[in-house]
Amino acid sequence: MSDAAAQGPVRRHSADQRIGALEELLNERYSVRAFLPQQVPRQTIDHVLKVAQRTASWCNSQPWQVLIASGEAKERFRKAIYAEAASGAGDDHDFTPPREYLGVYLERRRESGFQLYNTLGIARGDRAAYARQALENYNFFGAPHVAIIHTDEALGIYGAIDCGAYVGNFMLAAQALGLGTIPQAALARHSGLIRRHFKLGDDRKVVCGISFGFADSAHKINSYRTSRAGVAETVTFVDE
Repeated sequence: MSDAAAQGPVRRHSADQRIGALEELLNERYSVRAFLPQQVPRQTIDHVLKVAQRTASWCNSQPWQVLIASGEAKERFRKAIYAEAASGAGDDHDFTPPREYLGVYLERRRESGFQLYNTLGIARGDRAAYARQALENYNFFGAPHVAIIHTDEALGIYGAIDCGAYVGNFMLAAQALGLGTIPQAALARHSGLIRRHFKLGDDRKVVCGISFGFADSAHKINSYRTSRAGVAETVTFVDE
């Protein structure tokens, strides 16, 4: 038997373990909307960042810049962005948000929203309660840390796409280390405030935020999970 043949089963076993670990992390991860107040050790945060830094990017440009606010700095930022959001200030996106959700995209969005509202006991159509819950984005759902992901204006949409890949890997790395996360496009609605508050240059464009920490697993808001479409709904194979 050749060496290659002898190693085949071992390699297959290793591959099964590796894909199994990834599947486990993807299946476990969810958007946490209630966190414990305890701070995450800096060593753990550094580990998440080191892993996420391996994210692939267009021409290896690695366009993401990450600003992480914790402690009193996070609290000052929370008060500022919450006040602006609660005032009804208009959207200030750097990247154009979806024009509208249609068809299956609307169905999925509604399903996710109603899962949240049903879990909290919010009656369907109670727009005031919807609005109050939406404002919790700007309290970072009680998370002790919030990351702001921003990119260079000159890189345009490709820079933002690469940042999206970074966000996914950040969340998986955090999950592997026992942390909870929630990616927040809502924070990017106040990109101007973010630039002013953290003294970022006008060439920095805000993609999103990520609130993170230790999940409050006992809170009912963390009890539901969203569904995923099947592969047949999202993939087309062309073989001939």
